[in-house]
Amino acid sequence: MTGAGLLAVVVLLAAGVGVALLLPELRRRRREQALLHLLAAFGPAAAAGHADPERFVAWSEVARTARALFPEAFARLDAASGGRFPFSRQAVEAAHARWTADWLAWERQHDLEYKERAAAAESALAGADGDAAEALRARLAAVNQEKLQTYQDRYERYVRVGKAIAALEDEPDAT
Repeated sequence: MTGAGLLAVVVLLAAGVGVALLLPELRRRRREQALLHLLAAFGPAAAAGHADPERFVAWSEVARTARALFPEAFARLDAASGGRFPFSRQAVEAAHARWTADWLAWERQHDLEYKERAAAAESALAGADGDAAEALRARLAAVNQEKLQTYQDRYERYVRVGKAIAALEDEPDAT
């Protein structure tokens, strides 16, 4: 082997060793970048989820997909956060409690609003006769129908989101 050939072999070996030493560092950096991207994506999601249980459910579906794609990264995030990242069991329970409390407050307000509207229509009806009475009876029926329809629409939403949150409570926590 000539001197130039030997030099080429040494250079190739040195390059191979350099690449072998560099690859683990590049992999580590890639894993760290993935963690940073997940934190950047789900940090605001966690805040949004605390503020609005419907957004909590929507973001949890995105988190479930991300967990399937990046299981190692989520395992590290779970370990670092001490629970299922980004939505721990406590966060799920808090979302469910908030959703229920919001529903109960809305239900009371809805009932009060429509009782007042019906009472106003009934009061006007008590002093009316003829065509005016007929129009007021139709108005009272419309108020009652609107009350029922808005209640049914909101209740459907309440049940749908409540079931989605309850399903999250059944998911295992990372702790």
